[in-house]
Amino acid sequence: MATAVSPDVRTKYEAVIGLEVHVQLLTVTKAFCGCSAKFGAAPNTNVCPVCLGLPGALPVLNRKAVEYAVRAAMVLNCTIRETSIFARKNYFYPDLPKGYQISQYDKPVAEHGYIDVAGGNGARRIGITRLHLEEDAGKSMHDGLPDSAHYTYVDLNRSGVPLVEIVSEPDMRSPDEAYEYLTRLKEIILYTGVSDCNMEEGSLRCDANVSVRPRGEQKFGTKAEVKNVNSFRFIREALEYEIERQIEIVESGEKVVQETRLYNPSEGKTYSMRSKEEAHDYRYFPEPDLLPLVVDAKWQAQIRSSLPELPEARRQRMVAEYGITPYDAGVLTATRSLADQFEEAARSAKNPKRVANLVQSEIMGRLKVRGLGIEQSPISMNGIAMSADLVESGVISGKILKDLYDLAFERKQDFPVIYEQEKPQQITNTAAIEKMIDDVIAANPKQVEQYRAGKKTVAGFFVGQVMKASKGQANPALVNEILLRKLDA
Repeated sequence: MATAVSPDVRTKYEAVIGLEVHVQLLTVTKAFCGCSAKFGAAPNTNVCPVCLGLPGALPVLNRKAVEYAVRAAMVLNCTIRETSIFARKNYFYPDLPKGYQISQYDKPVAEHGYIDVAGGNGARRIGITRLHLEEDAGKSMHDGLPDSAHYTYVDLNRSGVPLVEIVSEPDMRSPDEAYEYLTRLKEIILYTGVSDCNMEEGSLRCDANVSVRPRGEQKFGTKAEVKNVNSFRFIREALEYEIERQIEIVESGEKVVQETRLYNPSEGKTYSMRSKEEAHDYRYFPEPDLLPLVVDAKWQAQIRSSLPELPEARRQRMVAEYGITPYDAGVLTATRSLADQFEEAARSAKNPKRVANLVQSEIMGRLKVRGLGIEQSPISMNGIAMSADLVESGVISGKILKDLYDLAFERKQDFPVIYEQEKPQQITNTAAIEKMIDDVIAANPKQVEQYRAGKKTVAGFFVGQVMKASKGQANPALVNEILLRKLDA
């Protein structure tokens, strides 16, 4: 079906979007056994009787997984349930050897949270229904292996890896809002250190539920679930397509079918995977091999005391503390490690604001021209701090610094290396500077007349000429001092 909904028709409808995000927790071992949770091992090597679901094997809960889940819930503004219950979620796939998944159902570890996201009309609050702990299933592989045209291969290394599932409220109204929500969610989770959120390795996965309804209508339309989308960009594209597809169906007088769909990024379309009834009957019941999970007030307080400063709060503080723009604060807080490096460099420098200004005025521009991100800059934060101190102490001028930065980007080397290679020194010899100033004054009698007639701004012209004559190496403060003395004589 082609999607060619006109803007007029599109504005008659409103999209309703909810997201279910699975985040793999960065524990060393699995949720209920001692097997390694590390990605990339040879197939079926990180397995044991517990994660293979062999008869008689009993699960033992990973304390670190609980701590990480609670950390994630706290930074997402959730209410922590002091006593939560594990449940068996029953279904049958080749990669689920037990025939059930240990999850949480009616009593999850956390619920009622939110994330504030930026929108065209200001910040919007997206509700989080629940955050619960569960184990991952294994992985079925259908291509790239011998006889994969005839057989499904199963790797159970992932079986039992700890996850949190974060279920949003159906509060998003556009693909852009969904993209922004996911971006903020990933950023916050990364700051806590509970996951690496690596989509390529499957440690962050997202399913999107989307429906449309006439604008102003309160009742939800019939939703489709788009599964297994492996990038935020593709999720946005899939939602755009799916919204238009559903509007076309409704406009033609037909009914949207509740189903699970897959997105094909090379075609930019979603395809039906399977029809879906109103709800799966997973036959949930309490996990008999696990006691209720108790996260008491004392444990919650310990976890809360270890939470980092979150990105939005950090951005606001850095704008106030270092005088940088909100945009640059956003770039510098893109990852916790980058923000840490910047702040370490700024605080170790003689003038923290000079470090911030150099990042804004010298580094960002060079990166933008080359299409690079700040993490790809050849000049490290420590290199910026060193260069800031050299300018601050008068060892090099701003012009020399620019030239050295150009060389650093050209040679793909850090500032300290370039500085050692070039060893530029500012001219601070008074006699040498006086000689250059005398030559410039003698060569420009007309401008001298203008200055002495009251046009004091001409002094800038003389400073420029002297700096040009010195190839940018004359000490600017000395140049200004001596020049004004001679012009006023």
